[in-house]
Amino acid sequence: MPETVTASELDLALVNALQLRPRASWSELSPLLGVTAGTLARRWERLNQAGLAWVYAAPGREFSRHCCTAFVLVRVRPGQRERLLAELILLPEAVTIEVTAPGTADLLLDVLAPDLPSLSRFLTQRLDRLPGIESVSALLATSLYVEGSRWRLRSLDPSQLTALGSQTAAQEPPLGLGLDPVDRSLLDELVRDGRLGLAELAERTGTSPATVRRRLRRLTDSAVLTFRCDIASALAGHPVPVSLLGRVPPRDIGTVHRTLAAQSECRLVAAVTGPANIFATLWVHGPGDIQRRETALCARLPTLTVTDRIVGLHTVKRMGHLLDEEGRHVGVQPISPW
Repeated sequence: MPETVTASELDLALVNALQLRPRASWSELSPLLGVTAGTLARRWERLNQAGLAWVYAAPGREFSRHCCTAFVLVRVRPGQRERLLAELILLPEAVTIEVTAPGTADLLLDVLAPDLPSLSRFLTQRLDRLPGIESVSALLATSLYVEGSRWRLRSLDPSQLTALGSQTAAQEPPLGLGLDPVDRSLLDELVRDGRLGLAELAERTGTSPATVRRRLRRLTDSAVLTFRCDIASALAGHPVPVSLLGRVPPRDIGTVHRTLAAQSECRLVAAVTGPANIFATLWVHGPGDIQRRETALCARLPTLTVTDRIVGLHTVKRMGHLLDEEGRHVGVQPISPW
């Protein structure tokens, strides 16, 4: 059980900085945050050990160009949810699992697969055959506009944000997903711990630190992978995740995407298949905020019709990282969607 830790303003600023620069060294962040590198290292160790913040590698934008993302709604037979969750957690394709308020679904899964046949096998040969499942429906993402690594804690002041944002890497042409064994070994390590140093990564993958540096730059600059600093719900103010399904004329999808992406609460926006063609996840302050946000969005987007609202009660797994009922990190079930 993680220890109880109360986060300070410095802790929140550190986490926000790592959301922007997840692999920045403590010496890089030290002048920005006004404390020594040693202090930052100790603060991070404390937060990480308490399950309040963690850094990991996740698929980047290039993944959605070549591979498959689906949002899967699962109805569960009465009394079967806990047993079913224990089995779902072990499935690497189900990268995120959320227990939802009873309604359209009992569970919401984010599923990643390298191609459509792999996704089909997961849905029809693995998921559909699990005992306890009453029904399954899948929304395939046709475009992914916003994903979880874009969400920010907003604890830094404008000058700090400018300093962090000014150091951006030049983008390389897309690589596709032609990964070799060294790339895959690096990804396997980084999905567990995204702040592993070059020397340790080299030792674990049987290469040199210089090779690791080149490979990481190549994979990140070409958007094959991205790094996330994620946090327990307590650090985020105990938000309530709500996923909105909506229908909009195809000509307006771009406008809807930009409007949703501009909302500080927005964590994900995707165009999807099915009767609803927009899927968006917001982290709101509480249940009473859901209708207010929906009303405000529909006022700004008159052609948008919200067709369903799926309220998250407990995220069990997020990008392969296991969470307790307080949203704290308690383990890893590594993913390998590449």
